[in-house]
Amino acid sequence: MSGFRDAMRDLPDAVFADVLESEDAYVLVLDLPGTTAETVDARVEGSRLYIEARREKDFPAEFDYLEEERSLFLDVEVPLPPGVTGADAEGSVDRGVLELRLPKAGAEPETMIPIDGAD
Repeated sequence: MSGFRDAMRDLPDAVFADVLESEDAYVLVLDLPGTTAETVDARVEGSRLYIEARREKDFPAEFDYLEEERSLFLDVEVPLPPGVTGADAEGSVDRGVLELRLPKAGAEPETMIPIDGAD
């Protein structure tokens, strides 16, 4: 688990993340303002979690960026703790907060994690 927790600390400064653990699963909560279920992909390959997210920006056409502190894209790779394979994983995005539930059991070589949006 410490490698998992340490990897979460290595996320870009603009991304805030919480890691929760129960007897049967981990839950990752990442603040990704401007993202939706359609702009986030998450998958597990082997013993690694991959998250790709894109922020949607709308601004008036008569304005140009002078400075941009928040990246439009997030592309991270995180090592998973032993026993986490992505089987039966679930994900959701609600108002720019991504929540991934990763069960501790299963054996799938590659698993896409479905991301649901808020209704």
